[in-house]
Amino acid sequence: MGILICPVCGEKLNLSDRSYVCPNRHSFDKAKSGYVNLLLSKHIGKTVHGDNKLMVQARRDFLEKGYYAPLKDALCEIVSDKLDGNVILDAGCGEGYYTTAIYDKLNSQQKSVSMYGIDISKIAVEAAAKRKKNITFAAASVFHIPVLSDSCDMLVTMFAPYCGAEYVRVLRKDGIMTMAVPSTEHLWELKKAIYDIPYLNEVKPFDLEGFDFIGHEHIAYNMELASQQDVQSLFSMTPYYYRTGRDQQQRLEQICSICTKADFELLIYRKK
Repeated sequence: MGILICPVCGEKLNLSDRSYVCPNRHSFDKAKSGYVNLLLSKHIGKTVHGDNKLMVQARRDFLEKGYYAPLKDALCEIVSDKLDGNVILDAGCGEGYYTTAIYDKLNSQQKSVSMYGIDISKIAVEAAAKRKKNITFAAASVFHIPVLSDSCDMLVTMFAPYCGAEYVRVLRKDGIMTMAVPSTEHLWELKKAIYDIPYLNEVKPFDLEGFDFIGHEHIAYNMELASQQDVQSLFSMTPYYYRTGRDQQQRLEQICSICTKADFELLIYRKK
């Protein structure tokens, strides 16, 4: 049984042929790639519309080279260990790198799961849907998640915007949320090479309303970025990309290779 709901009226969506239809006859067709667009225009911000084609391609190329594999593997272990149930939502799934890894990990353990991924970027979820046909992907905002209340056993959010009210709503009682955030020294050497006055990342207190904090895993290692393309791809995945001036961009373009630190926190919560 699916968990998607109509973004117009909130009624449950049922898949009929290649369309999702609610009792009020609102209908949403699946794209050829397999995803469904449940993103209403009123749910799209005025300035942020998700990753564009260039950014999606850059992130996919970078991740496929294994630079973040230790983070991916740690995430999969946490999900496998903490999952009690079979419905998982990846909120802000991007092109599906982590979503697919989780599904494949659980499938290899003969664990049957219903996996869902949403992202505000239609380009990203299209790429995700092409990557893995066994996962349900939808274009949607994490601030208006089109799934039933109390329907998810686990929610995963990897560097996506945080919407506590929606995450609490969609998780069942005692459901688990796993969240990835950059830690203090993430990409420190790269930042020093680009900025005159680099700053450490601020890691906010772990407590979140509606959740009990039950643990975290700190993941830190050095990455040898082997080419200018990899340096550019990594930088375009970060928030720094949007607020870097021309002088800093020129410095970035001259970095052909660099060793920089990957520094993450994987935070684990249980819904109260």
